[in-house]
Amino acid sequence: MRFQPTEDQLALRDGVRGLLARRFDGGALRAAVAAPGLDRALWRELGEAGFFALRLPEADGGVGLGLPETVLAFEEAGRALLPGPLAATHLAAATVPGAATGETVVTGVDGGGLVEWLMEADVVVGDASGALPLRSVDPLTPLHRAPAAGAGTGAGADPVAVLLTAAEQLGTAARTCELAVQHARTREQFGQPIGAFQAVKHLCAQMLVRTEAARAAVYAAAVTADAVDIAAARLLADEAAVRGARDCLQVHGGMGFTWEAEVHLHLKRTWVRAQRGGAATEREELLAADLLA
Repeated sequence: MRFQPTEDQLALRDGVRGLLARRFDGGALRAAVAAPGLDRALWRELGEAGFFALRLPEADGGVGLGLPETVLAFEEAGRALLPGPLAATHLAAATVPGAATGETVVTGVDGGGLVEWLMEADVVVGDASGALPLRSVDPLTPLHRAPAAGAGTGAGADPVAVLLTAAEQLGTAARTCELAVQHARTREQFGQPIGAFQAVKHLCAQMLVRTEAARAAVYAAAVTADAVDIAAARLLADEAAVRGARDCLQVHGGMGFTWEAEVHLHLKRTWVRAQRGGAATEREELLAADLLA
């Protein structure tokens, strides 16, 4: 069984990265933070590019690809900090008119009772009646909590949604690792780049190890589509993303907290994503039960 992406899959990844580089670069990210709101034109452009219809059969107007290709696309979305209910709209492509083309924005109540982008959505999957607004740490992810929702578990949450969140976390882990290395090479203290200091080297090396371990797990889970593999991949991706963003902030020092830098935005998004689908404890218990069995 091959876990390495094929040439076609890499071309898809590069295409998504190129689209996001043109339409949602660093300047657009900061502009979105300054004036939060869902960019409907960008959403429709994603739909035209097939982002939401990647797994929809060609006979139904989709791209006709599979979960591995979708994971690569969502990894790029995470890397770019693309805002919006991406997974919910993608999952609704086959059932909600307009979701596949980006004309309809779909959100949903996740396994933990959280609802992202409720006020911007055209369709809500699940019972969000009486949902209460929450103060989100991420300025680009408005949140509500649905009181009628259940507690949510790792086993009960949609496995594909869990995996796509893991892919987004992987994208952030890779991006923050790159940002840390770039800064360590160019920022100088005491007459030399800070990357020459052992403590900084260790931080960057640990970020890379966690990222690549998570990448292997996420890609493998995309091939097997096994619930236990997905739970393990999500745990590794959450850790790589959250700890990677924190370490990247450490490498940047005080400037990492400034609004001109994107480092703190990655950290805040990883915190929000880590809450999707219920507590990590449930995924840990699912994995432990399988190992014991």
